[in-house]
Amino acid sequence: MKAIRTVLLAAMTSMALVATGCSVIRGQETASDYMDDASITANVKAKMIEDKTVDAGAFNVQTLNGEVALNGFAKSAAERARAGQIASAQKGVRAVHNNLVIRPANK
Repeated sequence: MKAIRTVLLAAMTSMALVATGCSVIRGQETASDYMDDASITANVKAKMIEDKTVDAGAFNVQTLNGEVALNGFAKSAAERARAGQIASAQKGVRAVHNNLVIRPANK
């Protein structure tokens, strides 16, 4: 009887963890919020790859609760601004934190 009780308790705990998903651990409310953020990140990265005026490989894109953070290095102010425009144009984006740093020109 004690073994059955232990197994049931373990099963219920496991089901609760699976049901809440890892997004709750990241501070988001639901698993669907996490999926929306992942979708936004993927869309922003895809649009940056398509756009030949930005170097998508130099940027890190992260999304949390619809807020996109751009981190990395831009070659110019125009590239930095264009990356911000691409991110803000995506569906579901609430805000863009453009943290891209402009690299100084090599002499």
